[in-house]
Amino acid sequence: MDAPAEKTPSHLLRTAFHMNDSVTLLAGWMIDGTGAPARRRVLVRVDNGTVSSVEDAGTDGTGGSVGAAVHDFSTCTLVPGLVDAHVHLTLSGTVDPQVRREQLGYSFERNRPLMERRLAKYRSYGIVALRDGGDKAGHGLRFRTEWLPPDFRPQLRAAGTGWRAKDRYGNLIAKPVEGHFLADFVRDGNPSADHVKIVNSGLNSLTEFGRQTPPQFARADLAAAVAAALNRGMKTMVHANGCLPVAGAVDAGCASVEHGFFMGRENMEKMVERGIFWVPTAASMKAFLRHTPPGRIEAQTAAKNLEHQLEQISAARNTGVSIAVGSDSGGYGLFHAETFIEELKLLVEAGFGIEEAVRSASVEGARLLGLESEIGQIVPGSPATFVVVSGPPSQLPDSLRNVRSLYIRGKKAQ
Repeated sequence: MDAPAEKTPSHLLRTAFHMNDSVTLLAGWMIDGTGAPARRRVLVRVDNGTVSSVEDAGTDGTGGSVGAAVHDFSTCTLVPGLVDAHVHLTLSGTVDPQVRREQLGYSFERNRPLMERRLAKYRSYGIVALRDGGDKAGHGLRFRTEWLPPDFRPQLRAAGTGWRAKDRYGNLIAKPVEGHFLADFVRDGNPSADHVKIVNSGLNSLTEFGRQTPPQFARADLAAAVAAALNRGMKTMVHANGCLPVAGAVDAGCASVEHGFFMGRENMEKMVERGIFWVPTAASMKAFLRHTPPGRIEAQTAAKNLEHQLEQISAARNTGVSIAVGSDSGGYGLFHAETFIEELKLLVEAGFGIEEAVRSASVEGARLLGLESEIGQIVPGSPATFVVVSGPPSQLPDSLRNVRSLYIRGKKAQ
């Protein structure tokens, strides 16, 4: 089975902005991204691309100080522009093994229009920033540097080629480190990259629940690599599952742990102390369940893996770990934009309120990507980048499939 047809109109990528410098919106509900409870009937005033005020609306839909025309979204919910903190833009999410193999050999010229359509799909769901987790050929980074304008939305942060240990997992997204320390590759590779991707474990077993692989890199080597990245002004995202691989990444001072299955509470506590983000990608196990015949050992193990990951997410929430939403789209059965909704649902299943889930998908993602001054909140003084979706908050996250309007810096983009 291949990915659903990617038919998002290409005009969504380059829609001309149109709106006056000042505008007021009446929102039936608003989730501001801070994690605070949703507000009912809110007037949001925008001046010159910045939110100038947020106030309760009167019964007639006006506020005392509002002088501009009011755009009526009284049956809709306003949420901040959203962030997917883990995607693989060169891969489609297909479960067809032959197609997945073929995709690894696609030229940049073949990949470019595919990536363009995937960006349009994200934008149509109100996702305004993406962090690409790397591809072996570095096409995602080339796409960002050669094709996208610097102020484009969805804004793309790309790693280029990831790094893995020789003869270890990661061939889809990373090149092996051979003959030198990992830090040498981090220092010299991907000169235009936004961040560094390192693979420090294998995949989760689908035949033996809880089986963990050893770390790919020694802790000292990993720490030197993170330091080399920081010297270049770059954060490090580390693929790590299991207690020891995650502990190595955390002790090294990485910016984020990706996946983190079976990492344990002690690692969570260290992540809180050191301000390290977690991107759980729980939807990956849901995808295996969806595409594996019931009764097979792989389906049974995937179900246990998913249950355990949801328990970890709940524990991390209670511990205070900063969680950013990452879909891992492009992976097996993980389709672009759609899986972002699935990941939000899994946060809610793990105990998050919808406002908390939106915070992980906005404020926390923006912080992780270094975009907190541009996106993430709807509060006075913040850039006016937000999404209008049909219906009340109770219809989120599914209502992201029905975005009414997208505003970027106060201008209507779609």
